[in-house]
Amino acid sequence: MVDMKVSDLEVLYEDNHIIVVIKPINVLSQADNTNDPDMLSIVKKYLKEKYNKPGNVYLGLVHRLDRPVGGIMVFAKTSKAASRLSDTIRKGEFHKKYYAVVRGALKNKHDKLINYIKKEDNKSVITDEKDGKYSELSYNVIEKINDLSLVDIDLKTGRHHQIRVQFQHINHPLYGDQRYGIEDKKQIGLYAYHLEFIHPVKKELMIFDSKPKYGIFLKFKSIK
Repeated sequence: MVDMKVSDLEVLYEDNHIIVVIKPINVLSQADNTNDPDMLSIVKKYLKEKYNKPGNVYLGLVHRLDRPVGGIMVFAKTSKAASRLSDTIRKGEFHKKYYAVVRGALKNKHDKLINYIKKEDNKSVITDEKDGKYSELSYNVIEKINDLSLVDIDLKTGRHHQIRVQFQHINHPLYGDQRYGIEDKKQIGLYAYHLEFIHPVKKELMIFDSKPKYGIFLKFKSIK
Protein backbone atom coordinates (compact mmCIF):
# COMPACT_ATOMS: atom_id res chain seq x y z
CA MET A 1 0.00 0.00 0.00
CA VAL A 2 1.21 3.53 -0.83
CA ASP A 3 0.80 6.04 1.99
CA MET A 4 -0.09 9.14 -0.04
CA LYS A 5 -0.89 12.41 1.71
CA VAL A 6 -2.49 15.61 0.40
CA SER A 7 0.91 17.32 0.65
CA ASP A 8 2.27 14.76 -1.85
CA LEU A 9 -0.23 15.77 -4.54
CA GLU A 10 1.36 17.13 -7.73
CA VAL A 11 -1.02 19.59 -9.40
CA LEU A 12 -0.31 20.49 -13.04
CA TYR A 13 -3.27 22.84 -13.52
CA GLU A 14 -6.33 24.08 -11.68
CA ASP A 15 -9.17 26.52 -12.34
CA ASN A 16 -12.81 26.80 -11.24
CA HIS A 17 -13.87 23.91 -13.47
CA ILE A 18 -11.11 21.27 -13.61
CA ILE A 19 -8.00 20.09 -11.81
CA VAL A 20 -5.19 18.15 -13.52
CA VAL A 21 -2.88 16.07 -11.35
CA ILE A 22 -0.28 13.30 -11.45
CA LYS A 23 -1.44 9.93 -10.14
CA PRO A 24 1.49 8.15 -8.49
CA ILE A 25 2.04 4.46 -9.13
CA ASN A 26 0.10 1.98 -6.96
CA VAL A 27 -2.54 4.50 -5.90
CA LEU A 28 -6.17 3.78 -6.77
CA SER A 29 -8.07 6.14 -9.06
CA GLN A 30 -11.22 5.61 -6.99
CA ALA A 31 -11.84 3.94 -3.63
CA ASP A 32 -12.52 0.21 -3.49
CA ASN A 33 -13.04 -2.30 -0.68
CA THR A 34 -9.33 -2.23 0.32
CA ASN A 35 -9.64 1.22 1.96
CA ASP A 36 -6.27 2.08 0.42
CA PRO A 37 -5.56 5.72 -0.59
CA ASP A 38 -7.27 6.81 -3.81
CA MET A 39 -6.93 9.87 -6.03
CA LEU A 40 -10.58 10.95 -5.87
CA SER A 41 -10.49 11.16 -2.06
CA ILE A 42 -7.04 12.77 -1.96
CA VAL A 43 -7.94 15.50 -4.48
CA LYS A 44 -11.23 16.15 -2.64
CA LYS A 45 -9.30 16.57 0.60
CA TYR A 46 -6.83 18.90 -1.14
CA LEU A 47 -9.67 21.14 -2.37
CA LYS A 48 -11.41 21.08 1.01
CA GLU A 49 -8.24 22.17 2.81
CA LYS A 50 -7.08 24.69 0.19
CA TYR A 51 -10.40 26.54 0.06
CA ASN A 52 -11.45 25.80 3.66
CA LYS A 53 -14.75 24.34 2.47
CA PRO A 54 -17.23 22.95 4.99
CA GLY A 55 -19.14 19.76 4.20
CA ASN A 56 -18.64 17.60 1.16
CA VAL A 57 -16.65 18.78 -1.89
CA TYR A 58 -17.88 17.89 -5.38
CA LEU A 59 -15.31 16.19 -7.60
CA GLY A 60 -16.17 14.26 -10.75
CA LEU A 61 -14.14 11.22 -11.82
CA VAL A 62 -14.29 11.17 -15.63
CA HIS A 63 -11.56 8.62 -16.43
CA ARG A 64 -9.32 6.17 -14.61
CA LEU A 65 -5.81 4.77 -14.61
CA ASP A 66 -5.09 1.23 -13.45
CA ARG A 67 -3.75 1.06 -9.91
CA PRO A 68 -0.11 0.21 -10.82
CA VAL A 69 -0.01 2.84 -13.59
CA GLY A 70 1.18 6.40 -12.99
CA GLY A 71 0.44 9.52 -15.00
CA ILE A 72 -1.84 12.44 -15.77
CA MET A 73 -5.47 12.56 -14.67
CA VAL A 74 -8.09 15.30 -14.93
CA PHE A 75 -10.97 15.66 -12.47
CA ALA A 76 -14.05 17.87 -12.84
CA LYS A 77 -14.80 20.40 -10.09
CA THR A 78 -18.42 20.93 -11.18
CA SER A 79 -21.13 18.60 -12.45
CA LYS A 80 -21.35 20.63 -15.67
CA ALA A 81 -17.63 20.14 -16.33
CA ALA A 82 -17.94 16.43 -15.53
CA SER A 83 -20.83 15.99 -17.96
CA ARG A 84 -19.01 17.83 -20.75
CA LEU A 85 -15.74 15.97 -20.23
CA SER A 86 -17.59 12.64 -20.23
CA ASP A 87 -19.22 13.68 -23.50
CA THR A 88 -15.80 14.54 -24.92
CA ILE A 89 -14.59 11.04 -24.03
CA ARG A 90 -17.64 9.41 -25.63
CA LYS A 91 -17.00 11.37 -28.84
CA GLY A 92 -13.36 10.26 -28.97
CA GLU A 93 -12.07 13.81 -28.48
CA PHE A 94 -10.14 13.04 -25.28
CA HIS A 95 -6.59 12.07 -26.31
CA LYS A 96 -4.22 10.05 -24.13
CA LYS A 97 -0.69 8.91 -24.87
CA TYR A 98 1.38 6.47 -22.88
CA TYR A 99 4.96 5.33 -22.56
CA ALA A 100 5.20 1.56 -22.23
CA VAL A 101 8.14 -0.76 -21.79
CA VAL A 102 7.40 -4.09 -23.48
CA ARG A 103 9.34 -7.34 -23.59
CA GLY A 104 11.18 -8.24 -26.78
CA ALA A 105 11.96 -6.42 -30.04
CA LEU A 106 8.83 -5.55 -31.98
CA LYS A 107 8.77 -6.56 -35.63
CA ASN A 108 7.41 -3.19 -36.81
CA LYS A 109 8.76 0.16 -35.62
CA HIS A 110 5.35 1.75 -36.24
CA ASP A 111 2.09 -0.16 -36.14
CA LYS A 112 -1.58 -0.12 -35.26
CA LEU A 113 -3.27 -2.74 -33.08
CA ILE A 114 -6.98 -3.39 -33.60
CA ASN A 115 -8.82 -6.00 -31.56
CA TYR A 116 -12.14 -6.66 -29.86
CA ILE A 117 -11.90 -6.78 -26.08
CA LYS A 118 -14.26 -8.26 -23.55
CA LYS A 119 -14.03 -7.70 -19.79
CA GLU A 120 -14.36 -10.82 -17.67
CA ASP A 121 -14.40 -10.20 -13.90
CA ASN A 122 -11.38 -7.91 -13.42
CA LYS A 123 -9.49 -9.13 -16.46
CA SER A 124 -9.83 -8.44 -20.19
CA VAL A 125 -9.57 -10.91 -23.05
CA ILE A 126 -9.26 -10.61 -26.81
CA THR A 127 -12.39 -11.94 -28.50
CA ASP A 128 -14.35 -11.33 -31.71
CA GLU A 129 -16.53 -8.52 -33.03
CA LYS A 130 -19.68 -10.22 -31.78
CA ASP A 131 -18.59 -10.47 -28.13
CA GLY A 132 -16.09 -7.63 -27.67
CA LYS A 133 -15.74 -3.87 -27.98
CA TYR A 134 -13.68 -2.31 -30.79
CA SER A 135 -10.23 -1.44 -29.41
CA GLU A 136 -7.54 0.50 -31.25
CA LEU A 137 -4.13 1.95 -30.51
CA SER A 138 -1.10 2.93 -32.56
CA TYR A 139 2.51 2.85 -31.41
CA ASN A 140 6.03 3.94 -32.29
CA VAL A 141 9.12 2.19 -30.99
CA ILE A 142 11.37 4.86 -29.48
CA GLU A 143 14.30 2.90 -28.10
CA LYS A 144 15.51 -0.66 -27.46
CA ILE A 145 17.66 -1.93 -24.59
CA ASN A 146 18.59 -5.62 -24.59
CA ASP A 147 15.27 -7.51 -24.60
CA LEU A 148 13.11 -4.47 -23.81
CA SER A 149 11.48 -1.87 -26.09
CA LEU A 150 10.22 1.58 -25.14
CA VAL A 151 7.09 2.44 -27.10
CA ASP A 152 5.05 5.62 -27.45
CA ILE A 153 1.36 4.68 -27.56
CA ASP A 154 -1.50 6.76 -28.94
CA LEU A 155 -4.61 5.27 -27.34
CA LYS A 156 -7.60 5.62 -29.66
CA THR A 157 -10.13 3.79 -27.45
CA GLY A 158 -10.08 3.42 -23.68
CA ARG A 159 -11.02 -0.18 -22.91
CA HIS A 160 -10.36 -1.97 -19.63
CA HIS A 161 -6.65 -2.98 -19.52
CA GLN A 162 -6.51 -2.32 -23.27
CA ILE A 163 -2.80 -1.59 -23.69
CA ARG A 164 -1.81 -4.46 -21.46
CA VAL A 165 -3.96 -7.11 -23.13
CA GLN A 166 -3.25 -5.96 -26.70
CA PHE A 167 0.52 -6.17 -26.27
CA GLN A 168 0.21 -9.52 -24.53
CA HIS A 169 -1.80 -10.69 -27.55
CA ILE A 170 1.14 -9.98 -29.91
CA ASN A 171 3.55 -11.74 -27.50
CA HIS A 172 5.13 -8.53 -26.20
CA PRO A 173 3.68 -8.21 -22.68
CA LEU A 174 4.47 -5.10 -20.66
CA TYR A 175 7.47 -5.19 -18.35
CA GLY A 176 6.32 -5.83 -14.80
CA ASP A 177 2.73 -6.67 -15.74
CA GLN A 178 1.77 -9.18 -13.04
CA ARG A 179 -1.59 -9.94 -14.64
CA TYR A 180 -0.82 -10.22 -18.35
CA GLY A 181 2.93 -10.78 -18.31
CA ILE A 182 5.53 -12.40 -16.07
CA GLU A 183 4.90 -12.46 -12.32
CA ASP A 184 8.30 -11.05 -11.36
CA LYS A 185 7.28 -8.44 -8.75
CA LYS A 186 8.58 -5.59 -10.93
CA GLN A 187 6.76 -2.26 -11.27
CA ILE A 188 4.75 -2.17 -14.48
CA GLY A 189 6.30 -0.16 -17.32
CA LEU A 190 3.26 1.94 -18.25
CA TYR A 191 2.80 5.69 -17.77
CA ALA A 192 0.14 8.12 -19.03
CA TYR A 193 2.42 10.96 -20.13
CA HIS A 194 0.18 13.06 -22.40
CA LEU A 195 -3.39 14.32 -22.04
CA GLU A 196 -5.20 16.55 -24.55
CA PHE A 197 -8.79 17.76 -24.52
CA ILE A 198 -10.99 20.81 -25.07
CA HIS A 199 -11.69 22.69 -21.84
CA PRO A 200 -15.32 21.94 -20.85
CA VAL A 201 -16.18 25.61 -20.25
CA LYS A 202 -13.50 27.83 -21.81
CA LYS A 203 -13.45 25.71 -25.01
CA GLU A 204 -9.68 26.08 -25.23
CA LEU A 205 -7.34 23.24 -26.19
CA MET A 206 -5.64 21.92 -23.05
CA ILE A 207 -2.39 19.95 -23.42
CA PHE A 208 -0.44 18.38 -20.56
CA ASP A 209 2.77 16.35 -20.57
CA SER A 210 4.74 14.62 -17.84
CA LYS A 211 7.69 12.21 -17.94
CA PRO A 212 7.98 9.18 -15.64
CA LYS A 213 10.78 9.57 -13.10
CA TYR A 214 10.99 6.05 -11.70
CA GLY A 215 11.75 2.39 -12.28
CA ILE A 216 12.52 0.82 -15.63
CA PHE A 217 11.87 4.10 -17.50
CA LEU A 218 15.08 5.58 -16.08
CA LYS A 219 17.12 3.08 -18.09
CA PHE A 220 16.02 4.70 -21.37
CA LYS A 221 17.87 7.80 -22.62
CA SER A 222 14.76 8.96 -24.49
CA ILE A 223 12.89 9.52 -21.20
CA LYS A 224 15.63 11.42 -19.35
